[in-house]
Amino acid sequence: MKISYTEKTLGELKKTGYISKSIRQELRDNLIHKLQQGEATFKGIFGYENTVLPELERAILSMHHINLLGLRGQAKTRIARQMTDLLDEFIPVVEGSELNDDPFNPISFFAKNIVAEKGDGTPIAWLHRSKRYTEKLATPDVSVADLIGDADPIKAATLKLPYSDERVIHFGLIPRANRGIFVINELPDLQARIQVALFNILQEGDIQIRGFQLRLPLDLQFVFTANPEDYTNRGSIVTPLKDRIGSQIITHYPKSIEISRRISEQEANFKRKSTTGLHIPELSKNLIEQISFEARQSEFVDAKSGVSARLTISALENLVSAAERRMLINAEQTSCIRIADFTGVVPAITGKIELVYEGEQEGSATVALNLIGKAIRTLFVDYFPEPEKAKKLKENNPYAKVLAWFAAGNELDLLNEADDNSYQFSLDSVLGLRDLVLKHVKDLPENETHFMMEFLLHGLAEYSAVSKSQLDRFTSFKDLFSTMFDINNLENFDFEEDDDDEDKS
Repeated sequence: MKISYTEKTLGELKKTGYISKSIRQELRDNLIHKLQQGEATFKGIFGYENTVLPELERAILSMHHINLLGLRGQAKTRIARQMTDLLDEFIPVVEGSELNDDPFNPISFFAKNIVAEKGDGTPIAWLHRSKRYTEKLATPDVSVADLIGDADPIKAATLKLPYSDERVIHFGLIPRANRGIFVINELPDLQARIQVALFNILQEGDIQIRGFQLRLPLDLQFVFTANPEDYTNRGSIVTPLKDRIGSQIITHYPKSIEISRRISEQEANFKRKSTTGLHIPELSKNLIEQISFEARQSEFVDAKSGVSARLTISALENLVSAAERRMLINAEQTSCIRIADFTGVVPAITGKIELVYEGEQEGSATVALNLIGKAIRTLFVDYFPEPEKAKKLKENNPYAKVLAWFAAGNELDLLNEADDNSYQFSLDSVLGLRDLVLKHVKDLPENETHFMMEFLLHGLAEYSAVSKSQLDRFTSFKDLFSTMFDINNLENFDFEEDDDDEDKS
């Protein structure tokens, strides 16, 4: 079969030996070819190689309609859109038809008449696979007319036809997607009566429009997406409709920081001309990803709502933007990410987590800072000894020199927007801090030394070894006990004399 995609009539198409096939057969055949050639079937989808993608491939081989069920930000729509890569590059359609009619098997009134009238002279056009994808977000106001169609009074008046004539039908999105992939996102949000209208399309492949004796055998691959929360909160998928969907595939969040990082770095826009001199430590990227892992386990965050992968994507962009702004203010061409820059990540977190009652009482910004702190605490022990165990050592406590510096009454204030020289000078003033970092972090690049020194201080604060106060413009580190007994807090303590002591005096 030799097709040049330049054939212009049905007769020319017949000479090529072209054989029509259904869209689901087309998807199946092209998937088989990719699997046999060892080609990637879905590109840029990480973490699903052994779970979701094999199930998806089995569903396509079975020629099933598919429901992708999972929490927000789990690449459901991305997967659906990539299914177009499994379609033939071009397919022939009757030129001018609304429903992408197959020249060998026309279904619309228009195409049937053209083929009957012109035969092999029927003009054809070539439809690219990118035009064979239709997506609709389900909302409560979607109607049957939107999806399937209805009689058009203007068309009836213009053509001077009665409403009983099928030529007055204005077809909806689904018939116009004939021979293509039709995606309905957030399926449970469709009203139950609208879901019922899909029964015939899924099972028999045809549509029924009120007032017409019309059977329109559509050729469609349906893909639905749904959030498990929707089954109980905003709506539900009616049981007969679920029964007609061949495969329901459950998606999930990345199971490791490495996979999560690949997703974020692929999707985030953080490589900009003005930040070419900005160094981004691997640890800072891991911290961004750890924030989302902490959020999914936090008692303040609604687990049923999920924590989208878009959180880490936006957070990475904001982290770089925070450093970029600091560099612009200080007219610096080179710099390194700092822990202080993570304050810029807070807005990326607050808009992407749903809080339970306790979280709302704390406040979204406080919860966001809490998640950043927990991420630091979790990753801290990958680089340094656990402070809680270290403080039990009578001798050789690795943090003794640093803690002694604070215990001597010293304080460290790190300005969020300090220039590099001031920032480094402040950290170098803490006795023993640099030596501790160099001792425990092997092969540390020179330009990451101060980032790691700052990380160490934040980690000690998370383990309650030092006190940390995070204010608008700076972060202050002090000795924990001197903070507890600060002169400004004396009014909180009861200094009433003991009766026994009074007698003795």
